[in-house]
Amino acid sequence: MMSLDPAILWLGLVIILLIIEIATMGLTTIWFAGGAMAAFFSTFFGATPATQRTIFLVLSLALLVVTRPAAVKYMRGSRVKTNAESLIGRLAVVTAEINNLAQSGEVIISDVSWTARSRMDSNVIPVGSKVKICAIEGVKLIVEKAEEEQ
Repeated sequence: MMSLDPAILWLGLVIILLIIEIATMGLTTIWFAGGAMAAFFSTFFGATPATQRTIFLVLSLALLVVTRPAAVKYMRGSRVKTNAESLIGRLAVVTAEINNLAQSGEVIISDVSWTARSRMDSNVIPVGSKVKICAIEGVKLIVEKAEEEQ
């Protein structure tokens, strides 16, 4: 039976992992592709199969733990918030009393009226108050009193 050269196996693994990374863009398999590439190069220096596997595992995990958080932060840092997502953190004015128990509340922001609910069910926020938008659930803004109002 013919045995495959370990270099070919490692190179094949690099290619498969890169294809998976391109398909998913999850920034996960790219680090393992780096480990496989190092194991591939180690075959040319006479590394044993056990050493190749160790290089693959250690380098892959090191790359994953050390560089992935910075890469994810960099990739998401340039992402521009659009549409409703851009409202989070902004201030709005209450136009109808916000009372979660009565299922009422409305705010206006950028000349658009939104249904609003308080972050805490026990908080009732009167008309005219300024609120900070904390989240969006469906078509409702989840708000809390702005700092100057508390």
